Amino acid sequence: MLSYRHAFHAGNHADVLKHWIFSLVLDYFNQKDKPYWVVDTHAGAGLYRLDSSVANKTAEYVDGILRLQQSQAPEPFQIYLEAVAAANKDQQMLYPGSPWLASHLINPVDKLRLFELHPADAALLEQQFASQKRQIAIQQKDGFEGIKACLPPPTKRGIVLIDPPYEVKDDYSRVVDCIKDSLKRFATGTYLIWYPRLQRPEPQQMIDKLRRLDTDFLHVTLDVEQPSADGFGMYGSGMWVINPPWTLRQSVEPHLPWLAQVLAQDAGAQASCEGKQR
Repeated sequence: MLSYRHAFHAGNHADVLKHWIFSLVLDYFNQKDKPYWVVDTHAGAGLYRLDSSVANKTAEYVDGILRLQQSQAPEPFQIYLEAVAAANKDQQMLYPGSPWLASHLINPVDKLRLFELHPADAALLEQQFASQKRQIAIQQKDGFEGIKACLPPPTKRGIVLIDPPYEVKDDYSRVVDCIKDSLKRFATGTYLIWYPRLQRPEPQQMIDKLRRLDTDFLHVTLDVEQPSADGFGMYGSGMWVINPPWTLRQSVEPHLPWLAQVLAQDAGAQASCEGKQR
């Protein structure tokens, strides 16, 4: 259960979708002069070397962030791309994960709470944010459990990112249980749930259960290729955002066809967006 290391996949097409939307939500929260908390339940290592042997074993970033950086990206991508550039100010080949993006984009009055169960990645987080302990708290703990102590945040404003590796089938049901419990504690929070698009029933079952919660939501999917003939492999990913900023859909939806074209790995690439806001 502790074998997953995101370093093999850093900067891939799924990271692009997840971190683009995450950056837009963070930017929206910054528009109000009121503090907020960010909770990341599966934080990973925070920062990844793209010139490492681990990253280049699959080199997924080549068909992800590298393609985006080499394109003429529309304006809504600039916040995300500028943050990636800031992580590489010393001309290094680095990819910032969600903890680094959040630490870069939040204001000094905001708080970041990071959970990571893998001991090696938790240690890397501690090392990376050692000088920011007043603002950033890190726990080597199961984020599904750790989040309970963070909600509701004292500020009554908050963003929660939930993106487990889904290595075990239980993760899908745990996401739903976590959201149900979190909404009881903090009904007005904005929750971002990332999931892989796979040819197996669990992802769609999770989405069906999230839909039945009857919350405001935005659901964005990005497929970069056709599902494989053998039924294996991740062909895309999705983001389910509960209580999304009212500006999020208009920032995302018009640019999804462009993003699908830029990150396409075959003719099956496509993107979709649906939502409900009262």
